[in-house]
Amino acid sequence: EVLLRMHSVGICGSDVHYWQHGRIGDFVVKDPIVLGHEASGTVIKVGSGVTHLKAGDRVAIEPGVPRETDEFCKIGRYNLSPSVFFCATPPDNGNLCRYYKHSANYCYKLPDNVTYEEGALIEPLSVGIHACRRAGVTLGSKVFVSGSGPIGLVNVLVAKVMGASTVIITDLSASRLQKAKEVGADFTIQVKTETPKEVASKVESLLGCMPDITLECTGAQACIQAGVYATRSGGTLVLVGLGPEMVTVPIVNASLREVDIRGVCRYCNTWPVAIALLASKRINVKPLVTHRFPLEKALEAFETNKRGDGVKIMLKCDPTDQNP
Repeated sequence: EVLLRMHSVGICGSDVHYWQHGRIGDFVVKDPIVLGHEASGTVIKVGSGVTHLKAGDRVAIEPGVPRETDEFCKIGRYNLSPSVFFCATPPDNGNLCRYYKHSANYCYKLPDNVTYEEGALIEPLSVGIHACRRAGVTLGSKVFVSGSGPIGLVNVLVAKVMGASTVIITDLSASRLQKAKEVGADFTIQVKTETPKEVASKVESLLGCMPDITLECTGAQACIQAGVYATRSGGTLVLVGLGPEMVTVPIVNASLREVDIRGVCRYCNTWPVAIALLASKRINVKPLVTHRFPLEKALEAFETNKRGDGVKIMLKCDPTDQNP
């Protein structure tokens, strides 16, 4: 393990949900818990078995650590391991604190030209990388992203860098759609009172065809329905967002048109890829950060996120260094 002086921690919607509701699905907060899992910091101490890191190294933290080498680890899909430790998922503590220890194998050294905040943003960026891999985004793909929150935005960024020729995105919020345009979306649709079929029709009309791939990043029932209707026959719908446990979807429509529906459980094997993309400047996540708060003002930061203000809110954990 390594002991880290924490620097930057982003607030995720799941953090806010645990704070407000005390549970997500089967994960229930039964005891006090430290939140935070989008994080970076500086190594200040290393365990005796650690050889690839040393004190002073700046690292990004992958929050999911397998506790055993089970069948899922053996096939490289360790994110599916039922016993995985995951920061800020009950009962496991997160890293929104001054000092934190973590498995050294899941701490990745940051190049000098990658900031702490970019390091912290590798976590949400990894969701986009994993989702776009699951979707099979490739050269010339036409992609529909549903939802322009932080996860929708990273999916836009990743889809474009993986070769998508056109990306169209929907949301209720005009300001979030503007941010999507800034990060590379080709078309935006502000959804108001349209039915799922009407949304799908608008997507096809603007795109000039039905999208090969839909990345559904809201979890809302109506959006999943729109995703099924919008995706071309033989295409792929990836469910990235988490919503209610039970939803009604037009499954026969998907089945008869051979639309593949795929799930996403966080990510795996993404940190090295993300670091390479950030270091080479192939991808720019800096515009996602809209607010910064010192750790002492964490409650204010969480209230800001709860109101839906901005995009990504960063908490700065090192009182001697509040820089990005």
